[in-house]
Amino acid sequence: MNENESVDMPPEVKQALQRDANEQRATNQSVKNETSTQSTQKQANPAFSQPTDTPKKFEFPSEVVDLPSAGHFYDPTSPLANGKIDIKYMTAREEDILTSQNLIKKGVVLDKLLEALIITPGVQLNDILVGDKNAIFVAARILAYGKDYKVKFKDPSNNEDVEDTIDLSQIEPKEFEFEKYDRGSNMFSFELPFSKKNIHWSLLTHRDEQNIDAELKSMKKFSKNKNETTEVTTRLKYVIKAIDGDEDKSKIKSFVDRDLLARDSLAFREYIKANTPDLDMTFNFESEDTGYTERMTIPLGVDFFYPSSRV
Repeated sequence: MNENESVDMPPEVKQALQRDANEQRATNQSVKNETSTQSTQKQANPAFSQPTDTPKKFEFPSEVVDLPSAGHFYDPTSPLANGKIDIKYMTAREEDILTSQNLIKKGVVLDKLLEALIITPGVQLNDILVGDKNAIFVAARILAYGKDYKVKFKDPSNNEDVEDTIDLSQIEPKEFEFEKYDRGSNMFSFELPFSKKNIHWSLLTHRDEQNIDAELKSMKKFSKNKNETTEVTTRLKYVIKAIDGDEDKSKIKSFVDRDLLARDSLAFREYIKANTPDLDMTFNFESEDTGYTERMTIPLGVDFFYPSSRV
């Protein structure tokens, strides 16, 4: 038969053949779609990929540190207002921070260390009160290298070099009467005993300390007398917030530089020291040579944090 010749088929047969052809095309399209979907899924989800609805969390061994301020002088919305902060144990990675010559030269090495150790959400290093920062430093040192801290200093009775070992775990916060002050407010008042001027002042934060250090370095750089220091007056300018209700910063600076009597300055600084929540960084020293005893301030040398041995 010539392949170009048409075959005359009954209508029933034609309908049956057309129906079979349609079903076959539908089946082929279904198989094709399924194969394409599987291929796409394999590309999106490799065999080694294990998708999960739970994000990975990295756990660090940590400790809760009680702040000397008890959180009393922070804004109630601050994460520090509960008087505690969570810090993680130091690792070799943090030791890299401590030994970074670049960070040491910039003078920010200990700041970077604290930023790496503090894990309480929402805490900004600049907002931490100086006394609380001291407590964090001591706690971090104990967690990193233990409670024993070997120090070298001069025996006050004979000026001889001596060594001693301080148990850092015995350091306690100073006694403080929190009930005398409004919670959530970092503002205090003091009447200068001789001029009778009323001073409003605040506890210094880490940000204040940074600004004070920067200002002192700048002033020393341009000073003709390199041995001259303005630390007392500079710190007072940051501590004092108002004089007799006047908050003008230029007037405060002028008063400190020209009108603040030495006797008033001393009384004010002693009052600040006695009314600042902090650690009691003193220890009982007894000379083995002379038997002399004295309550001394713990000398914080460069080896307080820095590793004493190198790999």
